[in-house]
This record gives sequence, C-alpha cells and structure tokens, in this order.
Amino acid sequence: MQLVYGIKDKPKFPEILVFALQQLLAILAATIAVPMTIGHGMSTSAALFGAGSGTLVYQLFTKFKSPVFLGSSFAFLGSMSAAFGGAVSVSVGYLGLIIGAALAGLVYVVIALVVRRFGVAWINKLMPAVVIGPTVAIIGLSLAGNAIGDAVNHVEQNANGSYIMNLNGILCLICGLVTLFTVILCSIYGKKMAKMIPFIIGIGAGYAVAAVLTLIGTIASVPAMQIIDFSKFQSMQWYPDFTFLTAFSGDYDFGDAGSLAAYIGTVAVAYTPVAFVVFAEHIADHKNLSSIIEKDLLEDPGLDKTLLGDGVGSAVGGFFGGCPNTTYGESVGCVAISGNASVATITVTAFMAIVASFIAPFVTLLSTIPSCVMGGVCMTLYGFIAVSGLKMIQKVDLGENRNLFTVSVTLIAGIGGLALTFGKITITSVACALILGIITNIVGNLKKKN
Repeated sequence: MQLVYGIKDKPKFPEILVFALQQLLAILAATIAVPMTIGHGMSTSAALFGAGSGTLVYQLFTKFKSPVFLGSSFAFLGSMSAAFGGAVSVSVGYLGLIIGAALAGLVYVVIALVVRRFGVAWINKLMPAVVIGPTVAIIGLSLAGNAIGDAVNHVEQNANGSYIMNLNGILCLICGLVTLFTVILCSIYGKKMAKMIPFIIGIGAGYAVAAVLTLIGTIASVPAMQIIDFSKFQSMQWYPDFTFLTAFSGDYDFGDAGSLAAYIGTVAVAYTPVAFVVFAEHIADHKNLSSIIEKDLLEDPGLDKTLLGDGVGSAVGGFFGGCPNTTYGESVGCVAISGNASVATITVTAFMAIVASFIAPFVTLLSTIPSCVMGGVCMTLYGFIAVSGLKMIQKVDLGENRNLFTVSVTLIAGIGGLALTFGKITITSVACALILGIITNIVGNLKKKN
C-alpha cells in the first residue's frame, strides 16, 4: 500500500493529535484488559501510563525509526497470576510483578546482545517469508474469535441445547456492524482527514448508536438495551495507582531467606520462558510492519535496537503499571489501514497515554466504549494483520511441496490452537506454530542445494 505519511513525516499539530487519539483507541481495550483480568486492585490508569512510558523508551532505543506502540502483554497473564499466587501479601505480589518484568526485559537484552554479535542474517534464514508470513497471518486469525466475541457477546441456550442470540446480543451486533461499516466506508470513500481517521469516526458512530439505545433502555426500564455502563463514572479512579508505590509500602515478612529465594525462583520460572515466546511475536510484528512500510526494521534501526527497546520498555511498563509490555498488532493494523507510519504520531500517542492516565473522566469515558463497538473495529484491525501476513507469501512458490507443507503446517497449527502448557508456563499457539513452521522448513530443505 502507499503510505500517506512515512516514518520521518510529521503531520500538522492539530492533525497529529487526532491521529494519536486514533492509535490510543486502537490499543486501549487490550492495554487495560490485562490489569482488569488479573485483578488484585491493579490500576488500568497505571497500565496506560506504563504503556506510554514503555513506548517512549522503545522510541529512544530505536532512535525514533520504528512506528511501534507497546502495550500490556496478554502472554504474561499466567506469569502475573503466579506472582500473586506465591506471595505472602498483595504488596509482595506487586513486587513480584516488577521483578518478573525486569527478568523478562533482561531476556530481551541478552538476545539483543547475541543479535548485535552475530547479526540478523541467521534469523532471516531461520524465519524466511514462507515461515514468517503464515505466522503473521495467524496473529490476526487467532484473534478473530475475540473480535466476533466482542461484537456479539450475549447468547442464550434453549431447551435443545443450541444457542440463540438474545435481544442484547442482537443490539450489540447492530452497534458492532455500524462501527465496522463506518470504518469501511470512511477508509474507502472518505476524503482527506476522514480517510485517515476511520477508527475514530467508526467508534464515534457505534458509540452514538449504543448511547441512544442505552438511553431508551434506561427510560423504558429494559436492561437488554442498556449497552453502555455509565455507572463507571461513579467509581472512577482519579489518579494512577502505580505498581511501585504498592510494592514498596507493604509487608515483606517471608519468615526466612529460603522462602524469599523460593518466591523469586517462582517468579523467574514464570516470566523468563514466556519472554522467549514473546520474542517470536516481536519478530513477526516487526517483519509484518516492515512489509507494510517497505523498510526492513530488522536492519534499520536493527533487531538489537528493537529488542533492547522492547525489553527495557517492558520493564518500565512493569515498574509503573505491573504489566510487561509488548508490540501491538492493533497498532500495526492501524498503521496499515490509515497509511500513517509517522513515528511522530506514535510518540505523541505515548505522551497522550501518559497524560490521559491522570485525567480520570477521559480514561473512564474510554473505558465505557462497549466491547461490541471495539469488536467492530477489531474485525478490520485483526483482518488486516492476517492479510498482511498472507501478502508476505505472494512471491513464495507454493508449487514446491517444501513450501506448501511449511505454510500448511504453520497455518493449521496456529488456527487449530496448538498451545503447550507446562505448569504455569504456556507456549502460545502463535509461538508453537512458528516453531513447528521453522522445523518443517528445515526438514523440507535438508537436501536443497544452496
């Protein structure tokens, strides 16, 4: 696709604020979902602050050459739960979050040093387009259920055991479809600014429909029509409850040094292996973005720089918000659809996330965006990720069985949900598919002449 704004381009200030808001909306749902899922009083505002500050760290390490936003990583959900599970108090659990994020970041630093020493040629050879293309597609396809589940999030089971959509589900679907087609129409037929901000307009349209239905449902006392939960404004958090404040202000009575060592060991085992798994997704996201902007980010600014930025940015995210950060497919999809790869936009988005974390009414307003509306947006975002992955294999000769098997095995393993769990450590379906694709490609090329 042809970019409207390249990496070094700087849109006018009023425009860049709007573009940054669009990026923020794209990553918002996933970023705040992680602390909400973990519970234990974790702050969504602090997670937003951690995402913004982590992204700024990433930009500094990459010398503002890579339009990537970092947000809370779902891959570490099990690890974060383990940090609280082995803690003698909540404050110790928060300390475990910080230690774990630091250890995960350290893994990235070590890999970055290896890459700096040996270069990226071995990675390109290990993960060529025939492997990385279907892996990127899986990142999008594996999220398809989330998008549809958000768009249609209420069903009922009838007497014969089958599921039917209730009134709330139908109305949610309508809101999701209004959002979806508004995004599509703006992106295809929009002029100038409308074409650049289809997500903001789409979310606005879906939210407006949901607000009208909620108003009618409230007046008529019909709960099924009340799609937006405006009660969140009554209990909104006025400032970020930073992880380090809770971690450093509690009870650390482990009883003995052995218990402390055991707890740190538990956190290390829970976090460190997952960092290697997320490394695979780091490669896939940067390969995907490279194909979109037609510039190899693994060469410039370099994989060692992106890894260092991601690793240290992840540790920063854990320090402030408790959640290790990772590159976001939603952000990549936003770049692809809007044609805006401006690093300046990503940087402003990071500052906007930091500032927004202190503005309670703004954060609360964003949190009231119904999941069905975000589901409509994510149908396009995740779809673009999948399509961009498939575009990577356009020039791959699928007439060759070695290539055909590699793509086939990778896709089926990922779409089929092949994931391995060892205790509290889970190797995601994306990582499993990538590993299996690499092995298949190696086996298929054993006797290939160079």
